Amino acid sequence: MHVDHVVYAVGPDGLAAEARRLEAALGVKSRDGGIHPRFGTTMRLIPLADDRYLEIVEVLDHPAADKAPYGQAVRARSALGGGWLGWVVSVEDLAPIETRLERPAVVGLRHFPDGRALEWRQIGVKGLIADPQLPYFIHWVSEPDVRPSALKGTVALKGIEVAGNRQRVEDWLGAPVPAVFDGIDFNFSSPSGYPGVQSVTFQTDKGEVRI
Repeated sequence: MHVDHVVYAVGPDGLAAEARRLEAALGVKSRDGGIHPRFGTTMRLIPLADDRYLEIVEVLDHPAADKAPYGQAVRARSALGGGWLGWVVSVEDLAPIETRLERPAVVGLRHFPDGRALEWRQIGVKGLIADPQLPYFIHWVSEPDVRPSALKGTVALKGIEVAGNRQRVEDWLGAPVPAVFDGIDFNFSSPSGYPGVQSVTFQTDKGEVRI
């Protein structure tokens, strides 16, 4: 189980402006992540060290966004002014999670300009919608050379602060979440407003940056 990426839903200024703000904070450039046609979203990404990335996502005015749970989740978070939508763990086998949640994973797909396809399967977004402290699960189908982790960023994901309950998250993951989980500092605090990810700390060339 690997902490794969963190997701930031854009606010009223839109995707381009939000990406520029995060670029300035972290001292690196984002990349066009393309459109997720099945989810009704579009995104930019910032490659991170340790096979991770930061996804900056915006919902599209498209029917898919109203039907797909992921599009619904992004729209709801953006309607609150934007901010951290959540965190995502990648696993080698989704079957046990599908059995536990009693539903199949959905297929995610996007194409690069040169025609290559990036494909994955994901599950648990409905859990995220109901309880934003919970991560969702992803399994990469495509080969490693087309995955976001192949971009090898220099900024490292150092810590995640979650307003929620560690035991609840452990029950959801089916695994313990110690103070340092997969090399990342996890701090849980009692919710005092919007639950879920409150801040993410990155290690950059300029030092630690908390967003």
